[in-house]
Amino acid sequence: MIDRGPNSPCLNICSLDGRGVCRGCFRTITEIAGWAGMKAGEQWDVIRRAADRRGESEPNRSK
Repeated sequence: MIDRGPNSPCLNICSLDGRGVCRGCFRTITEIAGWAGMKAGEQWDVIRRAADRRGESEPNRSK
């Protein structure tokens, strides 16, 4: 069980792309709006999804 949630991934680059994903933290508007009310495990899930989105938007990055 995860007791402690992550810090907010917000980078203060609050601009959504055409998919409705923040260009700074790669969270959706729903994830951003719900962050404070999420349980730690839900927040960690958002962090993982955002990392996946970041990877999808940077196809030429080193692996």
